[in-house]
Amino acid sequence: MSSKSDALLKSAQRRRLLQGVASLPAVGLAGLPLMSWAAAPTTAQVNTTKLAITDTEVTVGQLHSSTGTMAISETGSIQAEQLAIDQINAMGGILGRKIKVIKEDGASDWPTFAEKSKKLLINDRCAAVFGCWTSASRKAVLPVFEKENGLLYYPTFYEGLEQSKNVIYTGQEATQQILYSLEWAKNEKKAKTFFLIGSDYIWPRTSMKIARKHIENFQKGKVVGEEYYPLGSTNFGSLMNKIKLQKPDCIYVAVVGGSNVAFYKAMKAAGITGAKQLLVTLSVTEDEMTGVGGENFAGFYSSMKYFQSLDNENNKKFVAAFKAKYGKDSVIGDVTQAGYLGPWLWKAAVEKAGSFDVDKVVVASESGIELKQAPEGYVKLDANHHLWSKSRIAMGMPDGTFKVVSESPELIKPDPFPKGYQ
Repeated sequence: MSSKSDALLKSAQRRRLLQGVASLPAVGLAGLPLMSWAAAPTTAQVNTTKLAITDTEVTVGQLHSSTGTMAISETGSIQAEQLAIDQINAMGGILGRKIKVIKEDGASDWPTFAEKSKKLLINDRCAAVFGCWTSASRKAVLPVFEKENGLLYYPTFYEGLEQSKNVIYTGQEATQQILYSLEWAKNEKKAKTFFLIGSDYIWPRTSMKIARKHIENFQKGKVVGEEYYPLGSTNFGSLMNKIKLQKPDCIYVAVVGGSNVAFYKAMKAAGITGAKQLLVTLSVTEDEMTGVGGENFAGFYSSMKYFQSLDNENNKKFVAAFKAKYGKDSVIGDVTQAGYLGPWLWKAAVEKAGSFDVDKVVVASESGIELKQAPEGYVKLDANHHLWSKSRIAMGMPDGTFKVVSESPELIKPDPFPKGYQ
């Protein structure tokens, strides 16, 4: 072939490739460059720790509950993480390698989470794992990740009081969610007495311990009741009577998973509605609202960093891409969005490190990774492995959506070990 013909052929191939990229349906986080046309680094250069990486592929894991009581909350995370991975692959992957996903079901059972994490790290040699929802599941897998030097991206708001080299926390911790919402309840709604309610496991109990300390020691308020119910519980009849007897200014809730459906239906049946009673929850997002029903939650408030209704261009693109992939009736909650951030944060850290090796990715993460166009707005990763982000309070609407009524003016620095709360 002549040099002129060869040049024309290469030009045509490049033009078709550019047209293919331009026509991709889902646009990922802007500000992250497309793969350069240069050759990808060799596997020997980017993988010195025997991870599941080839010249063309890198393997990651997903570990969530797709069955059991937590599936109502975790399905969105599974979908959002996959969307991010699909978008990254469409852009050329990471360091010239497409991402392959191995999915495992924790089945809402903490020992199962631990068992599956061992499989993903030891047998499958995953370069990173995106997963867990409850603190109980995270605590179950943490020893495995630390022993095997794996890397977990954890998307759920949680109680704080933890920091691990092997975990990147993309949800809020207590000072960003709990303290902000309690201050809002006091300052905006004049709440002085609180009734604390949670599911009976690590996150709700620790969260309410922090809440009680803040109410009593810092706000000089009063806790008039504190109740916990087994995960998956559907019997809240006696609780309604206790609430009516105590008449709290604010019901403060951390009930999770499928129990939310029974809890809010019981509230409405007892005549405890948003029109009469202030209620702030740490655990109802758009994902849970599909089961709870807007008619049962209307007028109550949720404390999160993200709501699907956020009016910014980043979020509009994300919502459109999510609905294009999962259907126009699909919804996006706080943990779903935080799950979406995980693969993008990993991509940014890997490319900054020039390697998939966990130790190098962690160092890159701690040096300062930011996502300028995250759906929730600009966020950055602190050296303590948590995200700087805003806090928001939103009111539930009858149609199952949320209306944001309060937002922190600035990003809140994550402080997983706040003084006076341990």
